Amino acid sequence: MKLFESEHFFNYPWDQVTAANWQKYPNELSTHVISVDILDRQLLNNNQTLRTERLIGCKQPIPKWLSFLVGGATVSYVREVSEVDLVSKTLVMKSMNLTMNNLLLVKETVVYKPDDELPLNRTTFLQSAEITAFASLSKLCDKLEDWSVERFGQNAKTGKEAFEGVLNKLASKWEENGIFETNKILQEVKNIV
Repeated sequence: MKLFESEHFFNYPWDQVTAANWQKYPNELSTHVISVDILDRQLLNNNQTLRTERLIGCKQPIPKWLSFLVGGATVSYVREVSEVDLVSKTLVMKSMNLTMNNLLLVKETVVYKPDDELPLNRTTFLQSAEITAFASLSKLCDKLEDWSVERFGQNAKTGKEAFEGVLNKLASKWEENGIFETNKILQEVKNIV
């Protein structure tokens, strides 16, 4: 098993980051995401927690040596379960690949929360992933895990850049339409249900 960890700060309030999360796909930098389907959405804890389960389809080229092992499959699916807690102001997303998870299992956790440090009105982004390969040869497992960590890191960097672009566009739109205030943005999140 290999670990990937990352921390980043988005210079936007948590309320905006949380609302933008539902609108981050499609975008021009994350072209590997080809579909996002909502499987379940519900309000919990007296309407203070929004729980959403999504199925995300991704298409990425894979190395020839790996293609041989998986039969040339190019589309993979990921199950994502997220919880937005309006009381503690946290958004926690947990995802796991459904495709080829008997060969390679990737469990990712992402947490968005308000940053307590200066400057105010920014959001902390914490990302971690456990990447585990399953094969009878340890050298093959190591190679697959190393390749996966490298690919995961590349995608994580691109994903943060793409989300910055989405945040920038939406913040301009919200300010233009007068819904820049926290309560209005939170209402927009609740209206998604």
